[in-house]
Amino acid sequence: MNIIFLVIILIAFFTTAYHQLAWIPATADDIAPMQALTTALIEASKSSVELAIGLVGVMAFFLGLMKVAEAGGLLQIIARLLRPLMVRLFPDVPEDHPAMGAMIMNMSANALGLGNAATPFGIRAMQELDKLNPVKGTASNAMVLFLAINTSSVTLLPTGVIALRASAGSVDPAGIISTTLFATLCSTAAAIMAAKFYQRFFKVDASQTTPDTDSETANLLTQEPQQDLPAAPSTAYPAWVSYLTLLCIIAFVPLAIVYGRSIGSWIIPLFVVSLLSFGASRGVRVYEVFVEGAKDGFNVAIKIIPYLIAILVAIAMFRESGAMQVMIGAVGSVTSLVGFPAEALPMALLRPLSGSGAYGVVAATLQDPAIGPDSYVGYLVSTLQGSTETTFYVLAVYFGSVQVRQIRHALAAGLTADLVGIIAATAACYYLYA
Repeated sequence: MNIIFLVIILIAFFTTAYHQLAWIPATADDIAPMQALTTALIEASKSSVELAIGLVGVMAFFLGLMKVAEAGGLLQIIARLLRPLMVRLFPDVPEDHPAMGAMIMNMSANALGLGNAATPFGIRAMQELDKLNPVKGTASNAMVLFLAINTSSVTLLPTGVIALRASAGSVDPAGIISTTLFATLCSTAAAIMAAKFYQRFFKVDASQTTPDTDSETANLLTQEPQQDLPAAPSTAYPAWVSYLTLLCIIAFVPLAIVYGRSIGSWIIPLFVVSLLSFGASRGVRVYEVFVEGAKDGFNVAIKIIPYLIAILVAIAMFRESGAMQVMIGAVGSVTSLVGFPAEALPMALLRPLSGSGAYGVVAATLQDPAIGPDSYVGYLVSTLQGSTETTFYVLAVYFGSVQVRQIRHALAAGLTADLVGIIAATAACYYLYA
């Protein structure tokens, strides 16, 4: 992200400097290019803080709801549903091994949009998978498959993006649920097939073993604080229940796409009532737990202010300099032929590289008066944010936690899933909102 941020700023500056040197004012009221760049920089700094403050309430509300669901055991229920499927996907991992439980909890948290909860489970899963890895320092097939699924996991509730759309004034903030579900189903299927296919061409070389790897694991969880994580339930629902649930989810996709506009206004109220009722039925003190979760939402919204300032200022400078228009003009004529507008290109390119950067791009796009959250581009960038993961970040954090240096086909599988996710998101959004 350091390089991306610096490159955007430098391109914006030198493009503006070129225009400034060639600038000839037509009237006394004309604004010099460099002055316009300065104004855009300052205005973007202000608007980024205003956006984050506007996001506080919505983020706190949604994370409060998710805290109620988590306290009621919704993660454990999803984990029990996933276990029969996971046993088939990971035949090299014993069913009762801690790695299986950690992977299931990670995917359950991702499905509910609980990124903060998913990462510790993911790192724990990598630790346990590394114990089964015969070649230390080199990613095993199970590690690669887990990361591929993690970077493209099925998302049932993209709560963070819904909150962002609501704060941007969308009249249909939950309209991306169906498109996100479709895109993540496609990308997850692609991730599994890609990981299984590519492993044929990336054989494990025993000579790559890193000596004394165990002594280096003292630095585990450098990206996340050590914490006691709830264990996944050791029992599972019958396999037929898991497969029936999967079929229901798949069957919901075409229904959601066809009737998405009709049911869109019902989703948020039903979501609120369902989660609170679920928590109450499980004996959760919903008010107290909701307040605790809302506190976390407040903290998250405040913490992202520096990231929003950085990326929104960079994008504003890039746009004001005219460099973005040049890029859009050069590429847009090609991508628009397949229904992918050039305005969404920065999001598609940045999402695998930086989560905070992509979040800033989405925020800037939704706040742009020429685009807005309820336009085709607004729906598309929102779906991309909710349906793809920061591939390079996940690889760095998870593999770094166990000192894996030879990642084999992990990057290729992750990027393949990202590409399929982008195509699927474009197709779904084009069908519904173009």
